[in-house]
Amino acid sequence: MEIITLKTNAQTEMIDITDRVQEALDRQGPRDGICMVYVPHTTAGVTINENADPTVRDDILMVLNQMVPSKAPYRHLEGNSPAHVKASLMGASQMVAVAQGRLVLGTWQGIFFCEFDGPRTRKIHVTIA
Repeated sequence: MEIITLKTNAQTEMIDITDRVQEALDRQGPRDGICMVYVPHTTAGVTINENADPTVRDDILMVLNQMVPSKAPYRHLEGNSPAHVKASLMGASQMVAVAQGRLVLGTWQGIFFCEFDGPRTRKIHVTIA
């Protein structure tokens, strides 16, 4: 397993980590299997979506912000309840097929780290089985 350290720059953002995940796999040597990308944080997530047009990320964040408003009668006292909800909606992990050491993604697909309570320094665990 490898751990990628990532510094985020905004409260909410989606960062394409596809190349970093592939680099982690490259260091493990060519293999076939399944790559798990896991985010051990309760206010961040990981997803797979289009990486060709950055406005897709903007649209996803816009819809998440509409679905989970920043102001609501949240009971969690830290003030980051929306981040917890968004992280649960995105999920903490993604599985990607690996063939001959390469991620098997569609033409327009990329792996995105989703920050909902930044900026912070985050960890991403990458393992192949």
